[in-house]
Amino acid sequence: MAGDQIARQRYSAPGIALIQGAVVGILEQILSLFRRAPPAVAPTPAPVRPAVRPAAVATNQALAPERRGKERINAREGTRVLIIDDSKTVVSVLKKFLRSAGYETLEALDAESGLAQLHPQPPELIFLDIVLPGMNGFAALRAIRRDPATRNIPVIMMSGNEQAMEQFFGTRIGADDFMKKPFSRQEVFFRIERLLDDDLVPKRATPRIAEQAIPSPAVS
Repeated sequence: MAGDQIARQRYSAPGIALIQGAVVGILEQILSLFRRAPPAVAPTPAPVRPAVRPAAVATNQALAPERRGKERINAREGTRVLIIDDSKTVVSVLKKFLRSAGYETLEALDAESGLAQLHPQPPELIFLDIVLPGMNGFAALRAIRRDPATRNIPVIMMSGNEQAMEQFFGTRIGADDFMKKPFSRQEVFFRIERLLDDDLVPKRATPRIAEQAIPSPAVS
């Protein structure tokens, strides 16, 4: 009896260990069949901007001249322009427009100061306000036209005053064009371009606005 117990203790422990090992191995194989690697998370793609087709670029380039109209023609670089206006803002804006396009400018805040700058080197174009302190623009224009040294300088008159505008179109005393205030950059260069000759030099308008010896209109 005692011998049987000793034999069972001697042989049963290793046998049980072998059986347990075999069972564990079988279980691991079974579990491995059900194991699955976690699905890979695809990276979020970066936003892709649509490529600009050459045709679209060409279309945009073709539209630009249409918005602007025909290409602007400037007077030759260094053209001297006299600005006579009692508004510092108007003078500053005109000066900025013109100098950015290669013009040289002279400025005056009244007619008397402007006329004093006509000699010894007369400007090639004059922007002249109608309503000025002291001598008004009409009187200044007559003085310009009476002087042999300045009578052929083209003059563009300006005003935002309705009464002055009516007097301008009623008297027609020798100005070459008229520009209503407020004005745009495009308007300024449009008026200049109308007066340019083939050499890009400002010249009197043809046909010229009739110059009449009339009394000076009263402009307030």
